[in-house]
Amino acid sequence: MRVELRAIGSDQLLDQLEVESLDAVPQPGRWLLCGERSFLVMQRRHRYRLKSGRYELWSVALQVKPQRQPADARPWRQGWVIGDPSCRFNARSPLLRCAVLPDGPCERCAHYSPAAA
Repeated sequence: MRVELRAIGSDQLLDQLEVESLDAVPQPGRWLLCGERSFLVMQRRHRYRLKSGRYELWSVALQVKPQRQPADARPWRQGWVIGDPSCRFNARSPLLRCAVLPDGPCERCAHYSPAAA
């Protein structure tokens, strides 16, 4: 199956990959390593074609943002977060660490506060 990597703002084609199954295509909010380059997947679009009177999945277009995965990114629930997700100020997002100290790191933040249960 063909996977297209497209820039999120301009829809410009950045690269094309071949994968064996749909399970190998990352979901939004995950990082994708393509050779030496790193991308954050922002959106995923399925493209279909009509063949023998039926639609079949033809390719997947990933809207990506060129971005290196931060060193303090960690898996959390079904996605990734930057920083410590146990802090109540953490955005729990792969895009933004927190409102108090967005550039991090969490270890030197004086405002660390555990999230309420």
